[in-house]
Amino acid sequence: MIIRADSYDIIIEKGCLDKAGDYLPADRKALIVTDSGIPAEYAQKVLSFCAEGSIIKTVPQGEESKNFDNLKDLLRTMLEAGFTRRDCVIAVGGGVVGDLSGFAASIYMRGIDFYNIPTTLLSQVDSSVGGKTAIDFEGVKNIVGAFYPPKAVLIDENVLSTLPLRQLNNGLAEALKMSMTCDSELFDIFENGNPYENIGTVIEKSLLIKTDVVNKDEKEQGLRRVLNFGHTIGHGIEAEQSGRLYHGECVAIGMIPMCSPETAERLKRILKELGLPCDFDGDAEKVYEAMLHDKKSGQGNITAVFVDEPGSFRFESVPPEALKERIMTVVRGK
Repeated sequence: MIIRADSYDIIIEKGCLDKAGDYLPADRKALIVTDSGIPAEYAQKVLSFCAEGSIIKTVPQGEESKNFDNLKDLLRTMLEAGFTRRDCVIAVGGGVVGDLSGFAASIYMRGIDFYNIPTTLLSQVDSSVGGKTAIDFEGVKNIVGAFYPPKAVLIDENVLSTLPLRQLNNGLAEALKMSMTCDSELFDIFENGNPYENIGTVIEKSLLIKTDVVNKDEKEQGLRRVLNFGHTIGHGIEAEQSGRLYHGECVAIGMIPMCSPETAERLKRILKELGLPCDFDGDAEKVYEAMLHDKKSGQGNITAVFVDEPGSFRFESVPPEALKERIMTVVRGK
């Protein structure tokens, strides 16, 4: 299946990693960026399709790799290897690799081509699509970056077989998020079906939602904010937890206070089935402070996404103090 985003194709095909040369430019050098948690053979496979002079660069696994030091290292590697505007960057990994390498591509020589091969479910259903690239700075997630769409995205369901269950559930949280706001049929797979047995459908439906939203609002001026459902509080939890909880786990918790009471109960039943948390041990005040530093808060009120019924959403401008009260509802032992 090929989904057409605004300016690029998303190829969803089992085994497409094994024939990545059909979709990647073979006549120019590539910087292939991966991380230490990704099976090395994935990047080696991609390298085999690339021109002479191509390089594999491996960064440490984890959110901490999205920093200026690693960004400079990628830029230095390309500069020393004589990369020109006709060369490219290829991400082979999860969201961290995609964000970091995409941002490097966006600023090297004012922008060179970027290709994304996401290897985690989280990146396949969400971060690989939409053109957001970024690094973290001064403890604030994704605060330095650019909108820079890839030339193509290759999604191979087969690579998910190496993921631990917790990482798989981490990605399902983002797919569930999109079903909550935009697709009651996808929500029904989570509530009454088996998302593990229907993972291909979950990926396709999630990407159809995201591409439709991004095509209508690439720069997040309005509608694209719906993709932030669960993230306003979730990013605050993620910052306070300092890596103890994964991104999708924080989003899972962050969705609950933004639902109507009845929908919140339905959501919590699904989260428990997926082994995802419904609350957390932490400092609500630190979560609140981190939330205020998040790039989406702006000045004064915060535009938050609420779900009263699965498959629909509403935006509401609320004072930060109102969200502080909602944070308290998911703090364990408060």
